Amino acid sequence: MVSSLLANVDVILGFAILILTIFYRFEVPPVLGFLVTGMLIGPYGLGILSGGQNVELNADLGVIFLLFTIGVDLSLKELWKMKKALLLGGTLQILLTTALVIIVCSALGFSHATSAFLGFLISLSSTAIVLKVLQDRNEVYTAHGKTSLAVLIFQDLAIVPLILITPMMAGSSVNFENSLSTVFLKGSLIILIFILSAKFLIPWVFYHVGRTGNKELFLVSVVFICLSTALFTSSIGLSLALGAFLAGIIISGSQYSQQAMGNIIPLRDMFMSFFFVSIGMLLDTGYLLDHLPVIILASIALIFIKTVAVTAITFGLGYPLRTTILTGLALSQVGEFSFVLSRLGVEYSLLTEGTYQAFLAVSIITMGVTPFLINASYKPADFLVKKISGTAYGMKLVHGLYSEPIEEEKDAEPEIKDHLIIAGFGFSGKTVSKAAKAAGIPYIIVDVNPETVKQEKMKEENIHYGDATFGAVLEHAGIKNARVLIIGISDAATTRKIVETAKQLNQNICIIAKVRDLQEMKRLNALGADEIIPEEYETSVEIFVRLLEKYLVPREDIEKLVDDVRANGYSMLRKLSVNTGIDSEFSIKDGLPGVDIQVLKVGSGSSFDGKTLADLDFKKKHGVTVLSVRRGSDIVYTPEGNFLLHAKDACILLGKPEDLYGIRRFFENVHG
Repeated sequence: MVSSLLANVDVILGFAILILTIFYRFEVPPVLGFLVTGMLIGPYGLGILSGGQNVELNADLGVIFLLFTIGVDLSLKELWKMKKALLLGGTLQILLTTALVIIVCSALGFSHATSAFLGFLISLSSTAIVLKVLQDRNEVYTAHGKTSLAVLIFQDLAIVPLILITPMMAGSSVNFENSLSTVFLKGSLIILIFILSAKFLIPWVFYHVGRTGNKELFLVSVVFICLSTALFTSSIGLSLALGAFLAGIIISGSQYSQQAMGNIIPLRDMFMSFFFVSIGMLLDTGYLLDHLPVIILASIALIFIKTVAVTAITFGLGYPLRTTILTGLALSQVGEFSFVLSRLGVEYSLLTEGTYQAFLAVSIITMGVTPFLINASYKPADFLVKKISGTAYGMKLVHGLYSEPIEEEKDAEPEIKDHLIIAGFGFSGKTVSKAAKAAGIPYIIVDVNPETVKQEKMKEENIHYGDATFGAVLEHAGIKNARVLIIGISDAATTRKIVETAKQLNQNICIIAKVRDLQEMKRLNALGADEIIPEEYETSVEIFVRLLEKYLVPREDIEKLVDDVRANGYSMLRKLSVNTGIDSEFSIKDGLPGVDIQVLKVGSGSSFDGKTLADLDFKKKHGVTVLSVRRGSDIVYTPEGNFLLHAKDACILLGKPEDLYGIRRFFENVHG
């Protein structure tokens, strides 16, 4: 079995690499590449693989990990906010889609039972494909992303009652009352277990696992909880994916959620590829080619019916027009759970073999075109909104039917912007956080020690548990909107990984890192670190300061010497590039040798208080230039000569180090 499993995985990966490389050159979405891979190597293609339990196992793991990450990223609070779209929207969508399919299928001569069953199959959409495309576009938490997610969640839950009523549709005798009571008992049991787990078990497990500091143990724990929960729901007759989603919801409420996300994402992406390959392997390419015109026509009709149904329902619930159009097109395909239900339909003779193959062909085609539909849906949606919004009634259609405003289409923004991220809360991190707090700089701390996180949270510190080497952890800290990242971790390898990950997520962020020795500076510089502070160097500087003090050298001279030592020492090994978009190699120190920039604050007793820049004549009297002035949260760029300075104004000055040093005493609380 082991050799067979490895052989299957090896064949899938080999062909996937080849096909995805070709598709990449033509900008074809990866999802379609995996579907084509399955069609090519499957029993109806080259016949290299025949499917089997190994491929199905990998496919199941892909769906499990996908739903788990969605659950982790979606708190119960967010789920409650979507209750209207989830419960009412999901129910009406399934009913309306099924009704439209029944009308069409009955007209084509299908029996009432088969027509209704096909309606149920077609009403379900692909959670895996839709969420994968929305995640790739970073649109899961836009208005149409949230609406789509809510309907998809309801559809995944609806598979349970649909499985229960399928035998009844085929004419089998089923005790519906017993089935309903069984579902109620199972649901109550799940709710009780998950409430207890979210409150006590999961935080306790992750706290003790996190205390070990072992990344491998944390990864194993996350996977174990995910799979155990999925197996539990499967054992009581519910789906594996539902259990994984609920496990994610549980973890989302804990402080360990983003670390869990960072661990599971690589596994999700790996196994999701097997899921799409397994779907492609189901299609009989011979049947597809023999009936291609009919199947294409049926696919177009299906996409149209589902788009109309979803758009009508979401619009009827009061969502803006643009959101309803994007949601309708996003959910216009057939879902993966439909394949589970379709096999049951074949078993109970609701579907003939020919109908089953036609359903598979149409379903896979709709899945394959979904990425293209979603990517192409924005321009027509914007066009329609623009055309309709010309009248008062049109504006009402554009923004929603009801007076209660619904959030317009936009990307979900983090609550904090232009902030500081502190990776590691040791001595350096604590010092930086105190300075940031005193200066009024917003900041977020990320640390891997659960004890530290627990204690600091009790002090109302803005700290989160997580390993900053993971992109998901940095994204949760708002890396894309942050201004500065300070790395106060002594581990050189970890520091390098954090710098690399941070620059991939935000090229413009300024990274300040500490290192133990000078050799590490070049590596961090090559990775994009902006400021590198070597502990070894700073220790030498401190010894140098103590030495001069013993020889009674004046403090002013010592500070000047230290400034010169630091400037000359660091400039040899660090690159202070300015990302202007014109010349990425430009350095202010390289371009203006011997010139420095310094920020000095006007003291309450300074002679500068109440004087204009023209009166003070900084350039002539002190040899420095005022670049800008910060007053509170406002910045005045290139102030004019009549600009009046006040106490607490922060002046950004340009000049020689000695001139900047000389003018400092005039800014202090003593009249010069």
